[in-house]
Amino acid sequence: MNTDIAIIGAGPYGLSLAAHLRERGVNFRIFGRPMAFWRDHVPAALRLKAEGFALDLFDPARRFTLAHFCRERGYPYAPTGVPIPAEVFREYGETFQKTHVPQLMPFRVTQLSQAGEGFALRLENGESVMARNVVLAVGIEHFAYLPPVARGLPRERISHTFDETDFTRFAGKRVAVIGAGSSAVDAACFLHDAGAEPFICTRRPKIWINNPPQKLSLSQRVIARIKKPRSGLGTGWRSRMACDLPDVFHMLPARLRLRITRGHLGPAAGWVTGQVVREKVPIWLNVELTTAAMHEGAVHLTFRDKQTGLTRTVDVDHVFLGTGVQVAVDKLPFIDPALARAVRTEDSMPALSRHFESSVPGLYFIGPMAAGSFGPLLRFAWGARFTARRLTARFRRQRAFAPLPQPAFAP
Repeated sequence: MNTDIAIIGAGPYGLSLAAHLRERGVNFRIFGRPMAFWRDHVPAALRLKAEGFALDLFDPARRFTLAHFCRERGYPYAPTGVPIPAEVFREYGETFQKTHVPQLMPFRVTQLSQAGEGFALRLENGESVMARNVVLAVGIEHFAYLPPVARGLPRERISHTFDETDFTRFAGKRVAVIGAGSSAVDAACFLHDAGAEPFICTRRPKIWINNPPQKLSLSQRVIARIKKPRSGLGTGWRSRMACDLPDVFHMLPARLRLRITRGHLGPAAGWVTGQVVREKVPIWLNVELTTAAMHEGAVHLTFRDKQTGLTRTVDVDHVFLGTGVQVAVDKLPFIDPALARAVRTEDSMPALSRHFESSVPGLYFIGPMAAGSFGPLLRFAWGARFTARRLTARFRRQRAFAPLPQPAFAP
């Protein structure tokens, strides 16, 4: 099988790009299980932080919106103020795929390498594909960060928040949740609801939790729109500029771009799970995990108080790590090491042209892996529209393709 464009990943970015390419008659193939991250790594009952209007996938005509889907299925929906369950968003994405990207091949790519003037892909079903261009739309699935202090614990006693979608097995267990972001708060909430005894430990001086929506008068709404305009990333001028001016962000010096990307829209938790944690879950602030080891059948944790320097110890049954992600090209399990080394990076993220192309001609990155080049917009589903339009225009200008490279290995 040969193709002009191979898209690896079938989440919001991959599916939105594929829908645009299909509409424009561009030759492509897309690989991956639709909405796999949302099915395998996100609790179905989780109420998402993003507002309903900001969770659209993007067909060119913008007809198949989340609002349209929810009306058809009878699900509660409002553009703002009604948190969307993760299972509804996942179902929406899967239906979008069936409607707009029916040619998707639901197989993982197990190998990606350069081959002549193109790329060779091996699929988990044993098939081989040659592509002139490859677009990596892999999301954050491969980038869970485990701090070194916890890596020596037995695998059955430690979980990253990506690892669990069903918390019932922790009923009656004492569980330490390390972290202060939304994933840590969400995990603590679900653990509490499942009958566990969670507590949160964080180096930070506080945990940020978003406030529930408030009813405002007309004059208050007008003032709020001026002071804190709404965008697909939330409210405020910085978020609005990140949405509206990704090309300006792309032109900033790398150090400034990366600092903004890391710092803007930090780990504030959603108000639905946050309210439970505020009221029901103990929180240890200003403590840093210094050791984690097994002792007499329990996980023995030692913390250092950052203010007093004193140590604090506790024995638990399990540890949850809400320690976020660290995007890095060489962490992709399927990429050939030589190809990974050829990609120029900035703080481990690929450095991209304004068309999302890396330093390897024909190799493109979209979604969170592109956030270092285009800003916080690319960390959220809302950025899929800008990406799909930009890349589709790029590939349409390349209609006069040279002959595709011949396979480097037999299918």
